[in-house]
Amino acid sequence: MLRRARRRSRSSLEAPGHPALGRDAGELAGVGRLGVAVGAEPGAAITRDRVLVEFSVPEASVEHLRLVARAGARAVIGTTGFSPSERHEIADLAKRAAILVSPSMSVAVNVAFTLLAAMAKALGDDYDVEITEIHHRFKKDAPSGTALRMAEVVAEALGRDLGAVAVYGRQGLAGERTRKEIGILSLRSGDVVGEHTVSFGALGERLELTHRAHSRDTYARGALRAVRWVAERPPGLYSMQHVLGLA
Repeated sequence: MLRRARRRSRSSLEAPGHPALGRDAGELAGVGRLGVAVGAEPGAAITRDRVLVEFSVPEASVEHLRLVARAGARAVIGTTGFSPSERHEIADLAKRAAILVSPSMSVAVNVAFTLLAAMAKALGDDYDVEITEIHHRFKKDAPSGTALRMAEVVAEALGRDLGAVAVYGRQGLAGERTRKEIGILSLRSGDVVGEHTVSFGALGERLELTHRAHSRDTYARGALRAVRWVAERPPGLYSMQHVLGLA
């Protein structure tokens, strides 16, 4: 994919003490030798002429984005699970660097965000909104960043405060569903790459929008598209919606 995108991997990073340190990044990825050894020194890897592509954990991503801002570099971040304070810091760092953050690099998922906004506005408060997502057993955060973004999009379209109406699973005598709540349910099983369904249900009918990822390659293709796009942009905070011309 890097070759087709005319991009070259110049550095590869892992956490200190990780067993992959020192090994060739291409061989680890199963694409053949790249001549790039996995290292643990982000300061040496992040330079002005490079684009950082990161899918890791919030703490590490924020630390690396500080280096990106200091160097005036660019970044594509697919990490999820950022806290409100971390999001605020990222927005501040984006004043000095072009930073693209998206809970999903999938092109289709980002098109789905736009479709969901239109669906929610058209259907209105008469339809109950429920979101389910399922991922592999190794995923650490729940709900997924994509599910949360879907919930945010729907809440914004309906004029609701997600923090006040979100319900994360149900148990026991929870009572009747309130009219404006948005349900979010997370499942973890096997090696599922990722599946999200948003259901709009009313008395007598239900409308659903589902996205299924069959391979992680779809995220890689989207990330490379984001790299090409952000490489030509000035400092600012961007998303895949900008890449696709939807924002």
